This record gives sequence, C-alpha cells and structure tokens, in this order.
Amino acid sequence: MCGIAGGVWEGSDVVAASRQLHSSLALLVQRGPDDEGRDILLFRNRVVALAQRRLSVIDLSAAGHQPMWTTDGRFALVFNGEIYNYRELRRELEALGRMFRSHSDTEVLLQAWCEWGEAALPRLTGMFAFIVFDRLTGQLHGARDAFGIKPLYYCMSGRDFCFASEVPALQALSARKPDLDWQTAYDYLAHGSYDTGSRTFLRDVHGLPAGCCFLYDVAGGQFSQRAWWSPTIAPVQRLSLDDAAQEFRRLLLDSVRLHLRSDVPGGAALSGGLDSSAIVGCMRHLEPDVPIHTFSFIAKGSAVCEERWVDMVNAQVGAVAHKVSIAPEELLTDLDDMIAAQGEPVGSTSIYAQYRVFRLAREHGTIVTLDGQGADELCGGYVGYPGPRLRSLIDEGQWAQALDFLRAWGKWPGRNPMDGLKAAVAELVGDGAYQLLRRLNGAGPVPAWLDGNVLHEAGVSLQFPRPMSAVTAPGRRMCAELARSLHGVGLPALLRHGDRNSMRFSVESRVPFLTTSLSDFLLTLPEEYLVSATGETKHLLRRAMRGLVPDEVLNRRDKIGFATPERDWLMQMAPQVRDWLQAPLDLPFFRQDEVLKAFDQVVAGSRPFSWQVWRWINFARWHAHQFGG
Repeated sequence: MCGIAGGVWEGSDVVAASRQLHSSLALLVQRGPDDEGRDILLFRNRVVALAQRRLSVIDLSAAGHQPMWTTDGRFALVFNGEIYNYRELRRELEALGRMFRSHSDTEVLLQAWCEWGEAALPRLTGMFAFIVFDRLTGQLHGARDAFGIKPLYYCMSGRDFCFASEVPALQALSARKPDLDWQTAYDYLAHGSYDTGSRTFLRDVHGLPAGCCFLYDVAGGQFSQRAWWSPTIAPVQRLSLDDAAQEFRRLLLDSVRLHLRSDVPGGAALSGGLDSSAIVGCMRHLEPDVPIHTFSFIAKGSAVCEERWVDMVNAQVGAVAHKVSIAPEELLTDLDDMIAAQGEPVGSTSIYAQYRVFRLAREHGTIVTLDGQGADELCGGYVGYPGPRLRSLIDEGQWAQALDFLRAWGKWPGRNPMDGLKAAVAELVGDGAYQLLRRLNGAGPVPAWLDGNVLHEAGVSLQFPRPMSAVTAPGRRMCAELARSLHGVGLPALLRHGDRNSMRFSVESRVPFLTTSLSDFLLTLPEEYLVSATGETKHLLRRAMRGLVPDEVLNRRDKIGFATPERDWLMQMAPQVRDWLQAPLDLPFFRQDEVLKAFDQVVAGSRPFSWQVWRWINFARWHAHQFGG
C-alpha cells in the first residue's frame, strides 16, 4: 500500500522534474511512511519520472523498494495496492521460468506484466493502481483495479503527462493553476452527486475509471484508454437457493483468507451492521486461535448508536474491542484536516466517523484492516432497489408478484409503499418525463442559493443526474442497477472516502467483498436470491452467514453503518459553521447570502435539516483550502 507519482515532460530539465517530484512525494508521505524511491531519465528529449512512497505490508525488506526494474532494465514499475493471490501467481510464473529476487507482491506484478502484458490484469486478485514504463518501446502503461479501490489521477497539458495517487500530489507536478469544474460543483451542491465518473472537482484533472487501463506513448504524446473489466449480469445461474448460499460462503471465505495475508498487524473495522460483521465472522472461522482486534465508532446517547450490535459480534468471536466516541468540538478541530485528506468534498459526517476509526486503529498499532464495503452493491442492500426489482417483475409479466413485492417491501422499517411505486415509475419513463416528475415531486434542479442563469451561461447542465447502466436486460434490471452502482453513483465515492481516511493514518483498508469472482457470481444469480419476495435485503448473504454471525445481527431489519448524530452536532457547532459559510468564496454562481439565510432557518428549526447543510460546509472549507479563499 503506497502512493505513486510521476510524469513525462518536454525537454531535458531533470532538475526541475526532480523538484516537482520532491514536492509531490511530500504530499504522499502518509500513504507511504516507510520508504521512498524515484527514478528520472531521458527518453528521446523528454523527461520521464517515476516515484513511490511505500507503506510496507508484504515483504518488509528493502527488496520491495520501488521503482522496481526488471534485471534487463527494460521495465520499471511503481505500484499502489496489494496483490492478494501473489503466492499462487508466483508459483505459476516460476513454472514458466521466471526468477525472483524478493518475496514481494510488487515483483510478482512486475514479472506477470513481463510475461502476459495486459492479459495479466484479469489474473490479479487485489486492489491496485500501477504504472509500468517500457524503456524499449517508450510507452507508459497504467491500470486500476476492477472496482477502483485504489486511486489514480492524471492530467495532460500539451504533450506533458502527469499522474499521482491523490489530486494535491498531482497538482504539485503541473505548472498549471487548477480551475474549479463548475459542472461537478453543481452536481455535488444541488444533488449530492460526486465521484460518478472520470471528472473531478478540478477542470482537466481526471481519475482513471475503475476497471480501466491506459497507454501513453512518451515520444508521440498520445493517450488511449480502455476498460479491461466490467460487471456481468448474464447468463443467469440456475442454482438452488441453498446451493447458491453454500457457494457464496465458500467464495467469501476464500476472499477473506487471501485478504488476511500480511506481514504486519491486522484487524477489522466493525460498525455492527451485517456487512462488517460478516467479515469479522469469516476471520474468526478461518483463524480460530488468532487474536482479532476490532475498531468501532459508537454514537453514545444517539438513536443511531450501534454499540449493542458491536458488542454482540465481538462477544461471539472473542475479539479485542476498541471503540471511539466523538464530541462536536472534535469534529470542529479535525474537519479541515479530514477535508484536506479527502482532497475533494464529501457528502456527510459519517466520513468523519470513519476517519476516527482509522485513527483509532493506528493508535493501537494496527496497519491493516478488513472492511465490509461493497456488500450493499453486490448483495442487494440499502433499501432493496425497489424500482428496478419491480421493473424486472413487470418485464416478465409477473404483475401479481410485483404488487405483492411492493406491499411486502413497504412494511419494512423506514419504507413506504409510495416510495417504492415512485421508484418503479422513474424506472419506466423516459428522461424528459423523469425530469418533469422530479419537478412535480417538489424538487427543483436549481435551489435558491445557486444562480441558475450564471451556471447555464457557463454551459452547466442543470438537471437531475440520471445515470444509466451500460448493461441491462429484461428481468435483470436490479442486477443491472447493482452493476452500475459498482462503477457509477455510490461505491466510487465510498471507496474514495475509505482510501483517503485510512491512508491519512497510514492504515491499509482491505475490502474482501470486492473481487471479480464474487461479482461475477452474485450478479448472475436470480434477483430474488439477493432481495427476497418479501423485500428482505441481502437475502443470500444472511443465509450464507448462518453460524458465523449472530442470528440477531443477521435478522436485523434496519441499516445504519457508521452513522452520526449530524443534526445534534450541527446545533452545537452553529456559530463556527456560520463563520465558515460567510467567508467569501468569490464564486458567481454560489449565492452565499441565500446559503446563510437557509442555514439560519435550519438552526432555528423553521427549515428541515438535511445532508445539504454538510455539503455547504464541506464545499466551503474545501474551496478555501484549495483556492486560498
């Protein structure tokens, strides 16, 4: 687990490149506090630079130093992440005649690239973002793991090309002053939509999409990109529910077994919900006698407190529990640091709870944690995706079953049958009708605190985001939506939060649910295995984890996660927040007088509290940090 940076520049000014690289690496020190490496060379009158900061997790010796070169000096690799099946791949490569000098997964990745090129990517079980320089062809190859667990940003200016693990480190490599991307800012502020594609909050700064690889020709300056993996929703597997649960259990246990490989102390982030509890249960099943340390946020005295469930799981597996509670003044103290660590705005204070959990882990000497992220998207979680599930039933002419599902779905806590019906209608109508229905439902695309005319004149699309799945089929609408959420709205933002929060404290966060084998299995099952006919979410996961997770947790009908008492915190922080919101941002489209008016109404209780308040705060503080406002 590390941070990488580098680039290609016109000319032969190695000194300038070295200076930029030094500044970039300084911003990545918490991603890799154990080692630093850099190589700068000339190729056809162009400077090529590769650099890495290392957090040592597998093979702690100097043999894992990067950039790592092949013995013939042709290929060089800088790599962020872990290849969990590196032992199996090494044996396969040794059988093909490959020789190894270390016990690191980095060298396995380098040798795999030498042997198979891009064909190595589907063979990798892991999280990764890496760059390979081929000195013979003068090409840079880059790739990101199937789910985008590890980040990789890039920008191009003329024929110059830069890359880095984080946006601030990327900016240090470029002479251009960044500009705010108004479309991204609007989507975030008005609709809470962010991390939905390659665009970032900064114009001309791009994130390599999950499951993609690229080729950059150093001499010619040409860049090309393609997807090497995408989710599959068909053909449907005809397994019985019990057989599917048994296979799911086997696949998840195998994934957790691989994710436990480490040469440093490990533990688990435990919220008390089903997903993280499943990971902890699998850990105990696989390692009956190994101490397990869990790290949890506890919202003391709040309706969203999950301490009961956390204690229940810890008691069953015999874990050593570590807990953290948060006072509002702590959020005030840490907010700017968390926003700086994230690099871009985030959606709610639950990200701060996660930030504190990773700080807690590091304080107790834990360097690797396992997490339940991704289970909602693969197993049919959240509120059960009622819209696409109903559409699937209607596709197949099962009108009676659709009506029964809607009634049963609406009986679960926190749900309303009318919400399910609205979701189904939204699935069935065209885009124009969808935009109209959103307006009729009382939501406008431009709130009073944004200037729609200014945004429109700047070319910003002022409408409700409606991301569509790249793959769909009649009767598979819910699985198509799950596949879309892996690479679209939802999971990418959650993975960014987890990566930056864990790396802020030099902790490696691993997510065993997110493997291509689990995705290819789960998304090709009958949809009713994931969300049952009665509206039960994660139906198969609950069945597969019997005996590993307390029944009380498996039978839970609510979903909380690292939720925080946001409104209570806001009331106690209101004076400081108001000062932040009235600090001039000098953005023509952001009407701060209207923001302050709305904020005062929320504090006074005359306007409902929503996550919108935290979007204002996050954006204002991030903008001040980014642009010096």
